[in-house]
Amino acid sequence: MKTETHELTRGHGLIEPMLARLRARKANQLIPPALRQGRILDIGCGSYPYFLSHTSFRGKFAIDQLKASGLPVDISFHEYNLNASTPLPFEDEYFSALTMLAVVEHLNPAVLVELFRETHRILRPDGILVLTTPAAWTGRLLKRMARLNLVSKEEIDEHVFAYTLPLLGWYFGAGGFPLERVHFGFFEGGLNLWATARR
Repeated sequence: MKTETHELTRGHGLIEPMLARLRARKANQLIPPALRQGRILDIGCGSYPYFLSHTSFRGKFAIDQLKASGLPVDISFHEYNLNASTPLPFEDEYFSALTMLAVVEHLNPAVLVELFRETHRILRPDGILVLTTPAAWTGRLLKRMARLNLVSKEEIDEHVFAYTLPLLGWYFGAGGFPLERVHFGFFEGGLNLWATARR
């Protein structure tokens, strides 16, 4: 059995590898097999694109403000500041799937509408955007878990906003996604939210 040797987040947390595996599993479950012959972009993947290294797509792309570390050869990595409010460096309708796993809680809410518009622009018709984020009520719990070294204190300290399902729906709508093609749910015992939007 292969052991993961890459840092999955900044800082340390005893259960961070397990949480990364659960996020990757949930995202993989939410992406239809028919889309996997296209390209996927993992937005805010960190310095090591764990999810992309554990999924199957014809083309794999990653984007983050951190420099890449130990990048698998089949992944194209782009450095980009997601809080910059500038267009994503990709053509219209380039991707069949996009993921934002444990990302939006780290971003300035003021830039999210434009970021969602950009995801809509670069996603092909009928493509999917998959998002995960901690449930809004978990803020104190996550801080306690960070003090116990269960999750990364660096990551938790950088959470700037917490989201509810209706608020995520509003952002999808503001980004141009049809609300009847947006779906939501919970995972990890209700600690995290997942959301998908089809273009």
